[in-house]
Amino acid sequence: MANLPQGYKAIAGSERQPLANARPVAQVDPNEHIEVSVYLRAPESSNLSQVVSQGHRLTREEYNKSHGASAEDVAKIEQFARDHDLTIVEENPAARKVVLAGTASALSSAFATELHIYESPGGRYRGRTGPLHVPTSLDDIVQGVFGLDDRPQASPHLRSIQPHAASTSYTPPQVAQLYNYPTTVNGAGQCIALIELGGGFKQKDLKTYFQQLNIPLPKVTAISVDKARNHPAGNPDSADGEVDLDIEVAGAIAPGAHIAVYFAPNTDRGFLDAITQATHDSTNNPSVISISWGSAEANWTAQAMQAMDQAFQAATALGITVTVAAGDNGSSDGVTDGKQHVDFPASSTYALACGGTNLQSANNAITSETVWNESANSATGGGVSDVFPLPSWQENVNVPASVNDGHKGRGVPDVSGDADPATGYQVYVDGQSAVFGGTSAVAPLWAALIALMNQSLGKSVGYLNPVIYQNYTQLTQDNAFHDITNGNNGSYSAGPGWDACTGLGSPNGANLLKALQTLTKAAEVPAV
Repeated sequence: MANLPQGYKAIAGSERQPLANARPVAQVDPNEHIEVSVYLRAPESSNLSQVVSQGHRLTREEYNKSHGASAEDVAKIEQFARDHDLTIVEENPAARKVVLAGTASALSSAFATELHIYESPGGRYRGRTGPLHVPTSLDDIVQGVFGLDDRPQASPHLRSIQPHAASTSYTPPQVAQLYNYPTTVNGAGQCIALIELGGGFKQKDLKTYFQQLNIPLPKVTAISVDKARNHPAGNPDSADGEVDLDIEVAGAIAPGAHIAVYFAPNTDRGFLDAITQATHDSTNNPSVISISWGSAEANWTAQAMQAMDQAFQAATALGITVTVAAGDNGSSDGVTDGKQHVDFPASSTYALACGGTNLQSANNAITSETVWNESANSATGGGVSDVFPLPSWQENVNVPASVNDGHKGRGVPDVSGDADPATGYQVYVDGQSAVFGGTSAVAPLWAALIALMNQSLGKSVGYLNPVIYQNYTQLTQDNAFHDITNGNNGSYSAGPGWDACTGLGSPNGANLLKALQTLTKAAEVPAV
């Protein structure tokens, strides 16, 4: 905006640039109805990072009382809305979110920005450039505003097998058997949340798939976020493939679990709102959230990464584990600037980042497992974050310096599993059998294991990252992981112990569960 209103200040980290090769082609209709999600600060007394670092758990009531938005801050947003002819659609103090609605003209004025229609190689979108602004009286209160810009934010991390490619494929239960998943539990009493940013599933497809596997059809519930809904495109190559892959992997391994599928628009607002809705869903009460979508850190605003990282932190404080696909474009993560990048939200400190392998077997046993790397555009993501610092729990696993500039940062991924489409998963999508791979499959693969372990332990494992890193020596002795030592994802290579391709390795599920049971009994790690 050429003339910034007096008394306004930019929201830190809200700067946007046009997508590559995008150009403005029109003004946005000033009367277009738009909704935005305004995320607010935590109370001054909030010490959530300390709660999480000490391994404490909070009930929803405890969280809402101590870490939700204050009534005073919400009241100031209400007054701001009245001052700018905006309506309040929703107030969610637990999520520290207020949804406002108004015309494009009113919202542009309220946040001191200009909206344009952009034409890009990927299609048209409503966008803005530069930062958003709020009155100085709200500067410390408003942490982020999402929804004015509706460009596609993330991509599904799945790959289909190429025609005529030599391949092996598995059903999800076969992969679980190779990884020695616990067999005396089925996920009963657990809820696995799946975040989906497009596409949908057909109940008849799920019924056919689970009948073919002779597995009871799990309870699957579609949940709308920001007016998005279960809307299958009817094409296996669409986002339908992602949705069915997630449901079928998680549901076939943990058929006793409730699968809650949160459908949201593929925007930064939709993605973030889906995370917060799942986290604070007291009706479905997920114990694990699985995310198979993401984009390179360079494609996000700082305010979006901060807000989502805080949402994951809230999830861990509530005892929810968040599994996230690490990406399918090797160490560059599909960015063409000559540098290496990691995928977000996998790079969040509070996410269990899931990398990918090529899994070979014979006679129901693993014969070899290497880094998944077919090509630069079909390989596991992994590397060193440019945004998040090295967590304390990764300090002793020799995370390498970034190949970009030598800095130390959060290492990605944490764990891994079968992802190569050449050793992919048999699924059923839009009336067709298909084989899919990608780290998209690994997030629900781990989510299902966590649901099984939660059921067996009688409580959720919660924030798993510190546990597996700080006890890695013991877990190695217990054969809780398969260490992947061969292969690379471009600029990073596998080796003994943690590496930036496959993390700590793929799971030996029963052994990992046994080790966690031992750690819990010995009280070596609080609140495991």
